[in-house]
Amino acid sequence: MTDEIHRPGSGPNSAPELPTQYAPAEVEVPLYERWVERGYFEADAKSGKPAYAVVIPPPNVTGSLHLGHAFEHTLIDALTRRKRMQGFETLWQPGMDHAGIATQNVVERELAKEGKSRHDLGREAFVERVWKWKAESGGRIAGQMRRLGDGVAWSRDRFTMDEGLSRAVQEIFKRLYDDGLIYRAERIINWCPRCLTAISDIEVDYQDDDGELVSLKYGEGEETLVVATTRAETMLGDTAVAVHPDDERYAHLVGRHIKLPLTDRTVPVVADTHVDPQFGTGAVKVTPAHDPNDFAIGQRHGLESVSVMDERGIITVHGPFHGLDRLEARSAIVAALRAEGRIVAEKRPYTHSVGHCSRCKTTLEPRLSLQWWVKVEPLARAAGDAVRDGQVDIHPADLSQRYFDWVDNLNDWCISRQLWWGHRIPVWHGPHGETVCVGPDEQPPTGEGWTQDPDVLDTWFSSGLWPFSTLGWPEKTPDLEKFSPNSVLVTGYDLLFFWIARMMMFGLYALDGQVPFRTIALHGMVRDEHGKKMSKSFGNVVDPLDWMDKYGSDAVRFTLAKGANPGTDVPIGEDWVQASRNFANKIWNATRFALMNGATVDGELPPSDELSATDRWILSRLNTMVAEADAYYDDYQFAKLADALYHFAWDEIFDWYVELSKPSFIAGGDRAKVSGRVLGEVLDVTLRLLHPIVPFVTETLWTTLTGGESLVVADWPKDSGFRDATAEAEIRNLQQVITEVRRFRTDQGLQPGQKVPARLELSATRLAAHEAAIRHVLRLQPEGDAFDATAVLPVAGATVALDLSGTIDVTAERRRLNKDRDAAQKEIVQASAKLGNEAFLAKAPDHVVDKIRGRLAKAEADVARLTAQLDALTGS
Repeated sequence: MTDEIHRPGSGPNSAPELPTQYAPAEVEVPLYERWVERGYFEADAKSGKPAYAVVIPPPNVTGSLHLGHAFEHTLIDALTRRKRMQGFETLWQPGMDHAGIATQNVVERELAKEGKSRHDLGREAFVERVWKWKAESGGRIAGQMRRLGDGVAWSRDRFTMDEGLSRAVQEIFKRLYDDGLIYRAERIINWCPRCLTAISDIEVDYQDDDGELVSLKYGEGEETLVVATTRAETMLGDTAVAVHPDDERYAHLVGRHIKLPLTDRTVPVVADTHVDPQFGTGAVKVTPAHDPNDFAIGQRHGLESVSVMDERGIITVHGPFHGLDRLEARSAIVAALRAEGRIVAEKRPYTHSVGHCSRCKTTLEPRLSLQWWVKVEPLARAAGDAVRDGQVDIHPADLSQRYFDWVDNLNDWCISRQLWWGHRIPVWHGPHGETVCVGPDEQPPTGEGWTQDPDVLDTWFSSGLWPFSTLGWPEKTPDLEKFSPNSVLVTGYDLLFFWIARMMMFGLYALDGQVPFRTIALHGMVRDEHGKKMSKSFGNVVDPLDWMDKYGSDAVRFTLAKGANPGTDVPIGEDWVQASRNFANKIWNATRFALMNGATVDGELPPSDELSATDRWILSRLNTMVAEADAYYDDYQFAKLADALYHFAWDEIFDWYVELSKPSFIAGGDRAKVSGRVLGEVLDVTLRLLHPIVPFVTETLWTTLTGGESLVVADWPKDSGFRDATAEAEIRNLQQVITEVRRFRTDQGLQPGQKVPARLELSATRLAAHEAAIRHVLRLQPEGDAFDATAVLPVAGATVALDLSGTIDVTAERRRLNKDRDAAQKEIVQASAKLGNEAFLAKAPDHVVDKIRGRLAKAEADVARLTAQLDALTGS
């Protein structure tokens, strides 16, 4: 493939020129800016073209591009680039999420460096400070998206707290409130004592912590129960002990009150089916204010909820533990119980799963708190039905059940956060307990004593509106009419429960039963090459910009796409990116060779009867590849798509068609012109097929080859229907001949470029027309007068006789091969004897038996190979 053949009368000066090497760093940035300047990625709602719309899963404004982003963006970009080429009015909507807790924490840390807190500034000034930070430092990821090649409509860039989206948030809150679907109530929530706010389930990081499991004795005498806990400090807030209604051990205690240690209170023993009588002692302490399951028990039995700590985790119950931090109180309470003889058993360390704040890593506290809630049952029911009745497809389909398991069992959603940065809840409280919810076009109440609710909305509340709020909802805009519902949502399966479910609920509600998107295409998580989760603590986190700088963006994109099997995790290593860089270089060098040797797209393809079998084979395979690419795209099978394109380009075009066509280029004339036109056609279509995944190198090569404006707006290839089974069978035979002879040469130790005299007997096959190609590829010289056929290879109906007398000592080679075959046959005898010995098989470990089976299989393969070589050499 490196041979720079030039047809007679042609050369590098008669064809478009390409540099000898591809330099991504010199190409990618200016090329992307040219695409943006020409407006290729913008979308026109007034266009008569069919619409194809995708929203970006909005990255946090505090974030930067990581491999997960690069992976997801590569898939979305590939989909939208293809649809644009297919003639769709394509919108890939960009934007950022205001990321309430994360952004507030960033700015608070900056203030801390100045020795200040947000309270020193006050709410209004602090929010202004956050907006200033956003303007100066937020959104770094936008520049990194450009490096990756994201074809987003930058003029439509949105932010979840911009004016339009804020209006949408206020509008849907008002509608839900008026419909009785938003309410305020005391419930158990995840509480961060550091961030001082409720947080959503998705912001909880669970990890195994070493703690202690303490078994405590409640009551006295016959009225004694033993309960176990990892949070001894919460016993101060116990208001019951629960047992199962059918547990006969405790039937006599149900309804009675027993003494709660360290306090002057007694608590009832209640019977509740939530209790597992087989777990532990079958009795559990009930702390309704500090555990969600206990809260539910408390609701069923009318129990009091006693909070024992404040928002910072400080014990508030008067007594010896008052004022202690929750963890300090835990040790002090266990010590006090031990002193009273109440400790029955202690297990330390006791490893158990504990929730931590994903932002600050603080251990979270389940806490009873007055919050705002969405009543999700009717919304979730509609979200489930939309998938069940086929309005929305989940891909891969086997993840649908996980979706149903979630939406069919959703609890009401806590939407309030005790932050200052975010969408302020549009509710005003009056001096006499009045509550007024205000819509976007309404004036809030005024007068003494009226105050706005201090909480802000969960970030997921605004991002749940993202697919349609970015299109102008609640107004009936041309964008909303054109691009809603979105065509597909591409996101990680980890967001199936949180973001996707919320978008489905809000979309169906806000759009009067219309779904927010037609398809949900779920992908997995990016992991390291060993399949391990990427984490700073593991030291295996990769900055994709480092790889882009080193190997080019196309190499990173192709590697990610090649691992993208729907719904499964994606391992990636630097060696794989390097291999993708080599593929980009291969495309570059092959196209450069083609251009230097007459490849062209000018004029119509010659009629079939003027094409060689090699030409008809590659055009048949090309159309098959177009059909396969369409099928893989439509099924979101990116890994299969990338793999198929890789092997078609590298193996079939570069390694076979170009090599088989070189004699035509060398000979020149009409045959060379036909091969040049076919090669130009094949490269043109292949570069179009590859472009959505590797846009930079393909754009550079295609515009040079065709003189076209840009692949971004070029037509997507169509399967012409041309197939030639006869030519494909003929070339398969040709490939078999070349492969077998090449393997034999290698086995004999011949160098790839070493020329060998040969006699070809091809008349009994359809391969006679390919003799020149066979000789060129295999470096076979014509037979001379002194030709001595020391090796004869019958393959695919043809016979290739080689004269190796001038290259190897045939007698010595036969002797070596016989010796090696004898050794392999001896290995077969020994291995077979062991595997046939029942006593040995009964005693030997499995790995030993497997090893011997492997030795037997290898020896059998060696005998077959060596016998074939000996048969060939005995033909002299």
